[in-house]
Amino acid sequence: MILDKAYDAENFREEGHKLIDKLADYLNNAYLDKDLPVLPNHNPQELESKYSDFQPSDFNHLLTEVIADSNHLHHPGYIGHQVVPPVPQAALAGLVSDLLNNGMAIYEMGPAGTAMEKFVIKWLAKEIGMPEKADGVITSGGSLGNLTAMLAARQSKADYDIWEAGNRDSKYAIFVSEHAHYCIDRAVKVMGLGDKSIFKVACDDSFKLDIDNLNSRYEEALARGYTPIAVVGVAGSTGTGTYDPLNQIADFCEENDLWFHIDAAHGGAAALAENHKKLCKGMERADSLVIDFHKMMLVPALATAVLFKNKESSYSTFAQKAEYLLYDFDKKDYDLAARTMECTKRMISLKIYTLIKLYGKNIFEEYIERTSQLAKDFAESINRSDDFELATEPESNIVCFRYNPNSDKVEQTDKLNLKIREQIIKEGKYYIVYTRLKGKVYLRITIMNIFSGSKLQNLLDDIRCCTDC
Repeated sequence: MILDKAYDAENFREEGHKLIDKLADYLNNAYLDKDLPVLPNHNPQELESKYSDFQPSDFNHLLTEVIADSNHLHHPGYIGHQVVPPVPQAALAGLVSDLLNNGMAIYEMGPAGTAMEKFVIKWLAKEIGMPEKADGVITSGGSLGNLTAMLAARQSKADYDIWEAGNRDSKYAIFVSEHAHYCIDRAVKVMGLGDKSIFKVACDDSFKLDIDNLNSRYEEALARGYTPIAVVGVAGSTGTGTYDPLNQIADFCEENDLWFHIDAAHGGAAALAENHKKLCKGMERADSLVIDFHKMMLVPALATAVLFKNKESSYSTFAQKAEYLLYDFDKKDYDLAARTMECTKRMISLKIYTLIKLYGKNIFEEYIERTSQLAKDFAESINRSDDFELATEPESNIVCFRYNPNSDKVEQTDKLNLKIREQIIKEGKYYIVYTRLKGKVYLRITIMNIFSGSKLQNLLDDIRCCTDC
């Protein structure tokens, strides 16, 4: 019978051994850059056609194809987006989580996962320097985490119970850095407040939120009849990896009785590294913040901490009671569905807890130090080159730069850099992206891979070669 075979433990053992061997060989090939392009050389239509032609297949062949057709984040040429090549043991912990499949809406459905989650949240809050009463949850990604925090901000600062009564005609203002991730705007709109409630705050020449402009936008909101309720700062922006002046924003929020939320999805982990924690100064004063473990903390996606300075604030997001489920409020600290959008929540905490137990804080600190140093070294190479320019000196592992042999011809240089990026991707040696800053196109690399050093040494020369082809 098919089901009997599917659940057979010995069949699982045999297939599992083969798979681990295959993945170990894959990792070795990726680390050493052995005949492996960073990205698969397929267009979307080709892959759709391939996977639509469904034929019976054995497990080994199926996964061989999937590996070949996927992006290879452990390849040293992967310097594209902010997704980490996960530590293999964290991936193995994810296998355990998937097999056990303990949903974590309530404690009795996920006892071990709940205990680990509480430890991870308390550990991270303490490392950041938040007060002892801080608490929070782990959820599936920064977008959901930011929405969770923004819902709490609205509920806390609105002049009536929006959760129960719904949005009225009240005009609320939320101040957001112009370089904040687009999921912040989405969160405000999902809450039904609309684009009119989003007051964009300009950034300075270093791409950090401008406090003077925040003051101006605040006065503008009041003059237009809006009620300010929150400011969103950024610790490690998606575009440039820079950090807003968090202490100054915290001062502003305290003076004006506003909720202070920080999107620290990418850069918040720097608080764990002795040489970088100064960038995060002020993060401990936030009413709420998010940090992605799947960015700078070596864990497979998706895994995001949502932290609240005051534990009670974490309950205001979803102030409801499901009679069949959330009935024992003596155990509300352990029934996580009271504080997260997710009901059947995966045991995300196991992957994070595993790394902490195996390696302690040092693994995260070393990773942050090494990737940031690679970014600094690369930026220094650019500064020594007459034909390249930086957008700004890197504060993290993100570097924005452009090939600029003709500095007086902006439009021509923009087109050249877009062409370079396209050619680099086609050749398969690197995965890089681009962004627009101050109206100019910049190539952008995010050094997520500790093995990228050798590739970075050649990247500038390879870009020059692209222009000669």
